Amino acid sequence: MTTTTPKVRSFNPGGESGPLRFGDRRIVMTPAIEAAEGGPLSSYSAFFGAGERADLPAPYDEVWVVIRGRLVVGEPGSTVTATAGDHLHVPRDSPGEVEAIEDTELVCVSVPAH
Repeated sequence: MTTTTPKVRSFNPGGESGPLRFGDRRIVMTPAIEAAEGGPLSSYSAFFGAGERADLPAPYDEVWVVIRGRLVVGEPGSTVTATAGDHLHVPRDSPGEVEAIEDTELVCVSVPAH
């Protein structure tokens, strides 16, 4: 039986898939690690222009790291504001939305891979 030792790999966001744009909105998602690679997680970078909003619910858990900017996440009466350097755990099926208070860049990791 042959086993393969896992190796550290480097990913350039936007490689083969390229950025995903949402019409004329200032929201851009750029995949780095995708389910097609067969791993247990996905990773992408995201940009939200100031004032942009998006629905929050997703059928997977995510961790977001704010690289630059400021955003508000959650539902009315239960929100979290995050700024550069903050980490957010966004559980599966979380209600609410994300709103960029200023131009914001994130790195996101999702489990399971999608």
